[in-house]
Amino acid sequence: MATQQRHARFKFESLELPVIQAPMAGGPSTPQLAAAVSAGGGLGFVAAGYKTAAAMRAEIAAVREQTDKPFGVNLFVPQASVVSPSALQQYAGALAPDAERFGVALGEPRHDDDGWEPKLEALLDLAPAVASFTFDFPEASVVEALHQRGIYVIATVTARGEALQALAAGADALCVQGPEAGGHRGTFKADAPPPLVPLHGILGELADLEVPLVAAGGIATADHTRAALALGAVAVQAGTAFLCADEAGTKAAHRAALAAPDRFTTTAVTRAFSGRNARGLDNEFMRRHDGEAPYGYPEIHHLTTPLRAAAAAAGEPDWLNLWAGINYRNTVEGPAVSILRSLQP
Repeated sequence: MATQQRHARFKFESLELPVIQAPMAGGPSTPQLAAAVSAGGGLGFVAAGYKTAAAMRAEIAAVREQTDKPFGVNLFVPQASVVSPSALQQYAGALAPDAERFGVALGEPRHDDDGWEPKLEALLDLAPAVASFTFDFPEASVVEALHQRGIYVIATVTARGEALQALAAGADALCVQGPEAGGHRGTFKADAPPPLVPLHGILGELADLEVPLVAAGGIATADHTRAALALGAVAVQAGTAFLCADEAGTKAAHRAALAAPDRFTTTAVTRAFSGRNARGLDNEFMRRHDGEAPYGYPEIHHLTTPLRAAAAAAGEPDWLNLWAGINYRNTVEGPAVSILRSLQP
């Protein structure tokens, strides 16, 4: 099954189930997970964030070896730096005791574009059915090039202004991310405050736009799916629901934390791990550093990477970014197709 159909643009109506598996960078998303969801009737996604273009190409090939169904690839859109060297130095000093605790050196707080150009080249070369973008949206010329290759293009948006900007650049659909979602906020500005309007409210604000809307944020049950579809969404996107899927690459410490509701009793939004607002299980690292962490993505992401890796290896979830949405208590273990079916409206 090495060749994906490319003769027709993707349509949501072609899905057996109106459910998208959210791209979850940093490990949870795997080719096996994307393939299982797509083969099961939903739309699986490869997460290209934090990977090289070569690794992204390999994952696309791996999905195609497992299914001939459509799937998507998600890229992070690069942004200008928003943090000062002095703020980075001050935060590194605050993190020094944590790094010493785990016997590691903090990472280099560098700014980069996550391999943007090579990944765009890979998208144009391999032409998956769908491409989605997070943290901003590409300029119109990039979108047109993707369209020329038959790729359906989805923008991740958190507010009306972002939606209008993406549509002006040629987006085919909008993934509407509410603040209930786990992981990073998809805001176009790295230092934007956390959006407060809930998912259903944002869907209402965008209801007049003649474009398919995908509802994301807190989707963990069939009832959640039905509620979003009733508000005009053509599909839902779920991430946290798939974190404990057999095919997911979620770290063992992260899986264990999701299964310990008495220890991790709520979620919170933090920029302490990456310099960008993200929702995860409220833990000790967040409580210690939220008040002093500056906005600064991806510099702070790189700064904390060795610390987080050491915490994961040591099985210490209190120093790990445990990304999860507000309905994480509905997360279950099992095959991805079983989880997919549980979200069926």
